[in-house]
Amino acid sequence: MAKQKVQVGIDLGTANILVYIAKHGIVFNEPSVVAYDRQTKRCIACGHSAKLMMGKEHDKIKVVRPLEGGVVADLDATRSMLQYIFSRLDKLDIDYAGSTILLCCPSEVTVVERAALIQLAYDMGVRDVFIEQEVKAGAIGAGIDIYSTTGSMIVDIGGGSSDIGVLACGDLVVWESIRVAGNYFDNEISKHIKQNYNLLIGDRTAERVKFELATLAPIAAGMETEMRVSGRHLSYGLPSTITVKQGEIREIMLRAFERIKHTILAILEKTPPELSADILRDGIVVNGGGACIPGIKEYFEAELGLPCRISDNPLTSIVEGTKYLLKNRGNYLVKPQD
Repeated sequence: MAKQKVQVGIDLGTANILVYIAKHGIVFNEPSVVAYDRQTKRCIACGHSAKLMMGKEHDKIKVVRPLEGGVVADLDATRSMLQYIFSRLDKLDIDYAGSTILLCCPSEVTVVERAALIQLAYDMGVRDVFIEQEVKAGAIGAGIDIYSTTGSMIVDIGGGSSDIGVLACGDLVVWESIRVAGNYFDNEISKHIKQNYNLLIGDRTAERVKFELATLAPIAAGMETEMRVSGRHLSYGLPSTITVKQGEIREIMLRAFERIKHTILAILEKTPPELSADILRDGIVVNGGGACIPGIKEYFEAELGLPCRISDNPLTSIVEGTKYLLKNRGNYLVKPQD
């Protein structure tokens, strides 16, 4: 049987990598983490299995994230991650040389990094590859008709960066990226616990605290959630457990979202007046993992004075948007059809 020539969309996210294949749907969704053998430089684990090693590795293992803060931090790790993905898709019998692959990257990826990613695809046998910005694909996946003359604003709060963009007539009009997103929230939680409880916790523990306690909504009296957190006490050097309250984490999130809010306001100041009128009427759409934080809709509506809608599929909208960008190769003049 001849191998399939397909269209493949890849969301190269800081937190997760997702893959869409035409007529197959989303076929891959795993953390963007790679584990190496330090001596041989050989990749020994990727995705879920590599993430389980984070914070637990010994001196023979190195665990890295290919993308950090919205940029390609480790090109070799990115190559290993792509090779791992392609090996997992072998059962689909894909002819990569004859297929089209779209790589969706954070807005801050440079021209040099884009060229390097395309070269990576060439080295792996892919001949037809192009790159688009995540915020554009995410807007399409969130249900926004970016090909109309009506302006739309999307706020994509991912793992490494928050990308804010205004789109119309098939492309981005103004956009900006800020490195205040999921990983930043985790780091701020770790710093808070270290400074206030003298307890050192790992990245995965900080992430669990964020998932359990992060909120932007006011906390009613007697309704505050608590969580037991374990780590190494810095004074005694021994394992220790403390109790963290939701109100503490809310204050951290409010400070972080203050920075995101100011970035949105800066974008609105640069937005052409006609598009500003559209945004005033239709509001903003929030996308990405940060859209799952309780109270985010009410927060933005109160702080910005604009209507706010949470994407129906905030975690997968970018890779779902590749379905349409693959049909028109990102051409702003051509509106893809279902």
